[in-house]
Amino acid sequence: MAQASADAPQSKTKSDGEGAHSGAQGHGSFWALVVGSIGVVYGDIGTSPLYAFKESLAHVLQDGTPADRGEVFGIVSLIFWALMIVVTLKYVILVMQMDNKGEGGTLSLMALAQRALGRRTPLLFLIGVAGASMFYGDALITPAISVLSAVEGLKAVPGLEETPQIIANGRVISEHHAGIAPFVLPIGIGILVGLFAVQSRGTGVMARYFGPITIVWFVAMGALGVMQVAHDPSIIGALSPTHAVTFAIDHGFLTFVVLGSVFLAVTGAEALYADMGHFGRRPIRFAWIALILPALTLNYLGQGAFVLGHLDSINADYAEARSLALAAGNEHFVWNFSSFFEMAPDMVRLPLVILATVATVIASQAVISGAFSLTQQAIQLGLLPRMEIRRTSETQAGQIYMPQVNWLLLAGVLILTLAFGSSTRLAAAYGISITGEMLMSTCMVLIVIWRLWSRPLWLALAIVTPFAIVELIFLSSNLQRLWSGGFVPVLLAIGLILVMWTWVRGTRLLAETVRRDEQLAKLFETLSHHPPHRVRGTAIFLTGDPDTAPAALMHNLKHNQVLHEQIIILTVRTLQTPRAPESERVKVEDFMPDVKRVALTFGFMETPNVVKALTEARKHGLKFDIMKTSFFLSRRTIVPSEQSGMPLWQDHLFIFLARNATNATDFFHIPSGRAVELGNQVMV
Repeated sequence: MAQASADAPQSKTKSDGEGAHSGAQGHGSFWALVVGSIGVVYGDIGTSPLYAFKESLAHVLQDGTPADRGEVFGIVSLIFWALMIVVTLKYVILVMQMDNKGEGGTLSLMALAQRALGRRTPLLFLIGVAGASMFYGDALITPAISVLSAVEGLKAVPGLEETPQIIANGRVISEHHAGIAPFVLPIGIGILVGLFAVQSRGTGVMARYFGPITIVWFVAMGALGVMQVAHDPSIIGALSPTHAVTFAIDHGFLTFVVLGSVFLAVTGAEALYADMGHFGRRPIRFAWIALILPALTLNYLGQGAFVLGHLDSINADYAEARSLALAAGNEHFVWNFSSFFEMAPDMVRLPLVILATVATVIASQAVISGAFSLTQQAIQLGLLPRMEIRRTSETQAGQIYMPQVNWLLLAGVLILTLAFGSSTRLAAAYGISITGEMLMSTCMVLIVIWRLWSRPLWLALAIVTPFAIVELIFLSSNLQRLWSGGFVPVLLAIGLILVMWTWVRGTRLLAETVRRDEQLAKLFETLSHHPPHRVRGTAIFLTGDPDTAPAALMHNLKHNQVLHEQIIILTVRTLQTPRAPESERVKVEDFMPDVKRVALTFGFMETPNVVKALTEARKHGLKFDIMKTSFFLSRRTIVPSEQSGMPLWQDHLFIFLARNATNATDFFHIPSGRAVELGNQVMV
């Protein structure tokens, strides 16, 4: 694969981003893709107004002094400019230019950077794997915090809210009523369990409604904001960056703390790039400019205007809640206040909670589907062992279901939900994984601009450094929450990095061990002098190295002492591009009389269906009858060895992963009735 020329950003973008990737533009009109992208791409960032502003305001109030107008203006300004810098400038304008044959995402960007460097360096591998691992932290926390924050809106619905006990002159005038509060967590857990339970049925039927529902959600958010801005139009002045700068100058270290919650407003921004292959660059950009950014901006302005109009009561309520909590010996209390739901008229709050819950379910669905896609890419790139992948749609290639990933995610989400118990506490764990993922992508963006786009290093640094500085500030701010829950995504990311590193290292050592076996050419040269008995039919031997005699072939000769009349040595390869060109799909080589070597090539986003590809190979002169064909696979039992080159603990981890990998027969879609597995022991 040749490197792009100096004018690559222009020529490559036009061909790969819009024309070459027919999957995005070919499955519907531009407007259909816009609607679809709103439902999938913007679900996560669209639920951020439920908690981003209120958590930022809570940090100001925790300082011990009442919030004033300048601080409200400062928070709104910080949120708006975070959206402009991180989402608009970085992702919409810059990163979305870096498509890998029309596809985006962390691993696609890693493959692109690897192509730019011409090889996979250890540092690039670590950056890419770290970015991918941190996504799983997002996939765990997003469903929990989004659904809980929406269901918590029930506390603001008239008739369902909590009523405190009122005592006057020693007499109880009003009894305490907990309202809906005790049921919020069970309702949230029920929704989450139901969401993961229906994954196996696919989302193709419901996905067509995701876009329209999410459009209603954004329009409702914008309308709520307009209603409040009309009461206090002065809040529009918060769009000026001077308020953000003034807030930072006046509050010093507190600004650093507040930025951790301000960052919640841009969570989900990475989805713009990750889902680019499904919808195309233009629909995603148009949706952001025409609807998403205006709706988010109006809503945050509206929350700011609402707080300005009720500043005294909000300060008083927070002070009272804090004093009661401290009197009870609880320094870390949950402030039951939601500026998002409070600013809505009483009569629409319950419908708004229902709409918000549906929107958070859609956002969670997008993250879960993203976890499935990322895992599939990681498997194809050799970063993870094989896992079961089920197609849930015959027409949409991206509709997949992975049982192991689904149930592991559900277990993690439920543990987090029960352990933290509220969206406020979950917010402490949110942000670290996403800022880390964004920072890793920024490092790879630097490589692409410098090496693939052939720009001077100083120019690449000048473009990337401002984003890196902003993300480092956000990451440092979120790291303050490390012991308040932020350690959860960090530990998860470290664990996944160890797993991927172990799998890559173990498979490399295993391949080196196997490569010491007899060479294929030497074996058949020997057999030509002492030919074994030949039987009718075709035998296909799967191997990772076409130059080495497959272990299954050696065992078949050793124990059965026969060879089939036609032998095919089959190798399945994965490219560093999302999809393999049809011209490279099948390569057939006449190795020896009655012996052919066949190489099937797939992209890292494709499912390797061996039988289907071999059927296509008939066009290349490969003749075989599937009913008279046997597939021979090598099943290796790995035994740990002190001389393997890995520590013993890593040996055992690799063996555990290998034992739990999905059977090659299922993964490559080989008919089980035609498959024969022959095993041997290998010391690694």
